[in-house]
Amino acid sequence: MRRFLFSQTSCSLLRRQRRPKDIPHRWFISSTSFSTAEYEDGDAFQSSPSKVKIFDRHLKRTQRDRAAWLLRPNDSFVHAVAENLVDRLEDCKKTFPTALCFGGSLQAARQMLRGRGAIQKFIMMDTSYDMLKLCKSSQRDSDNENIETSYVVGDEEFLPIKESSVDLVISCLGLHWTNDLPGAMIQCKLALKPDGLFLAAILGGETLKELRIACTVAQMEREGGISPRVSPLAQVRDAGNLLTRAGFALPGVDVDEYVVRYNSALDLIEHLRAMGETNALLQRTNILKRETALATAAIYDSMFAAEDGTIPATFQSTLKEGNIHDRVERTSFSTEVQKEGFCHNII
Repeated sequence: MRRFLFSQTSCSLLRRQRRPKDIPHRWFISSTSFSTAEYEDGDAFQSSPSKVKIFDRHLKRTQRDRAAWLLRPNDSFVHAVAENLVDRLEDCKKTFPTALCFGGSLQAARQMLRGRGAIQKFIMMDTSYDMLKLCKSSQRDSDNENIETSYVVGDEEFLPIKESSVDLVISCLGLHWTNDLPGAMIQCKLALKPDGLFLAAILGGETLKELRIACTVAQMEREGGISPRVSPLAQVRDAGNLLTRAGFALPGVDVDEYVVRYNSALDLIEHLRAMGETNALLQRTNILKRETALATAAIYDSMFAAEDGTIPATFQSTLKEGNIHDRVERTSFSTEVQKEGFCHNII
């Protein structure tokens, strides 16, 4: 995602580096890691890291540690995406006793999963220990069903889950930060049991188009050129191909567009930080000039501000669905739907 427009407003956070014993680093035996960087046929495996390097995964883990401290408990945008994602379980007659939920909006996804899919066992996984600790503490404070819950510190790019061990894999706003998205999806397929279901929501290519335009214009005016400040996001036309390439049957892709309104560009940036969705590109520019940041905010306001003074920010969520075999009975099935106009004032 985009770098902070107002870098001097960041707050100082202290993070504990030690890892308590109550959350192990590896809960399952790690399966072989897959990468499509070298092999196009999708049948070769390797244990070495992927050669595709787009994002700084260490930085992204640090950003998620910070987001655990800044996370908003009732984020309407995140909850809307999670609700639309897990609502797909209502279309399935099959039950899912064991569910793996990893990355992105863990807490929101777990809240929406309650009472759906007849889940008996949760496996919560994240690269950030602080995020897992937050999820564990929130579970103690809430009325939860008798569901066995395990917490795993792991990486989506090297899924530490045994093959054919879970019935449901769900990821809400997390997979778009992986360097090798097809490889990560293939690992999810390997972790699923026969007739298992894969559900994922990632940010699409139209996300933050207003901020992208404003920042580009400001950089051209103030610096005479542009630098990468947004991650490459999958387009809708690519989503179905990724599911097919990973080997899923009955691939389904839904596209939801949310328009969230903020009081200012600074409020938008603070919301992105709270979600852990700030820039993690390897080829990012570490310094954003103050005059460029102020110009970006001014251009954003002049080009997109509404009559009430708020500014809109578009988030495109691409929902992916697939299963290993085609024997999952359904009451309905959607292929590609466009939804627009979700508005909510975050501030």
